[in-house]
Amino acid sequence: MPGSEKLCGNLGTFSPFLCLLDHEVFSKIFSHEALESYLPKIRLVIQETLRAWGRNPDPINVYHEAQKLTFHMAIRVLLGFRIPDGELGQMFEVYQQFVENVFSLPVDLPFSGYRKGIRAREILQKGLEKAIREKLQNAHDKDYLDALDLLIESGKEHGKELTMQELKDGTLELIFAAYATTASASTSLVMQLLKQPAVLEKLHEELRNKGLLHNGCLCEGALRLETIHGLRYLDCVIKEVLRLFTPISGGYRTVLQTFELDGFQIPKGWSIMYSIRDTHDTAPVFKDVDAFDPDRFSQERSEDKDGRFHYLPFGGGVRTCLGKHLAKLFLKVLAIELASTSRFELATRTFPPVTLVPVVHPVDGLKVKFFGLDSNQNEILTEREALLGATV
Repeated sequence: MPGSEKLCGNLGTFSPFLCLLDHEVFSKIFSHEALESYLPKIRLVIQETLRAWGRNPDPINVYHEAQKLTFHMAIRVLLGFRIPDGELGQMFEVYQQFVENVFSLPVDLPFSGYRKGIRAREILQKGLEKAIREKLQNAHDKDYLDALDLLIESGKEHGKELTMQELKDGTLELIFAAYATTASASTSLVMQLLKQPAVLEKLHEELRNKGLLHNGCLCEGALRLETIHGLRYLDCVIKEVLRLFTPISGGYRTVLQTFELDGFQIPKGWSIMYSIRDTHDTAPVFKDVDAFDPDRFSQERSEDKDGRFHYLPFGGGVRTCLGKHLAKLFLKVLAIELASTSRFELATRTFPPVTLVPVVHPVDGLKVKFFGLDSNQNEILTEREALLGATV
């Protein structure tokens, strides 16, 4: 997602050599072949997470859990680390502390955000180094090349064996790129499916019509990349979530040639910021911009086709987000699993307001109660719920 270039912040997770490899490496990491190999593993991580949500007798904080989900996806799928669940949970807590302080003022005082971030980074890098060494020792025991494998291969192709520090830096960059913005979009997706039950039902209907559901359950082995690309309404839903709830506000660019905009001259060499949210709100191609309307992206209406830069949730031009296809694939698999194997409801009386900082998310994280379902879509009661039901 956009914004990963900010990794050269005060706490230093940035490697100049890795920057040289960025475009070439990322084109491999997010290629069609790579996404196809990631798909079953992404689905497995999402299924395990939804089952855990359904087993929880209490409402969950969707935003917090979505952050944990995208972190697990980065660790398990992109990096191929086999970290035990207990250690992974601890690593997630440390990573959150690191992210919360990554852009702190560089004031190295006790209890400062900068000092907390430094400490979190040191702990995190120790854990990552252990995981990297274990991965390198078991390199033969794999059925696909993950992002870290491709990073190592690209280094060798450039005649350079990546150092452990460069591998740790690259690992942190990949986790960072897959984390906050995807968690934000995942939370917005859940919130809109709660607000729009007709949209959720239409997604379920599309899955049925495409023959992906059998007795109400998603058919094993039926979900391939081409199949997902063929789900037109699902694509419209994800596009609309990203239009209305773009995770970040915009991006920075350098003016390559002097130009004029609305009577103002913008000189060559200036640094400017473009606003994604304002563009989506003011672009004349979108009708009733405040309404959640996936059909605006249908083949019949195609509101986004009338202008090259009217719809840009992943940025635009040559520096558009290279990870956009992975992000959209993750959101689509999450939506498919939610529409086919989950039942969930808002746990508060009203929907919370949304804040835009640091990324779009509900102010209370979005409290939602998930209900476990068995293979026949019947609700699974927790022991506590079963006991309460027996005493009524």
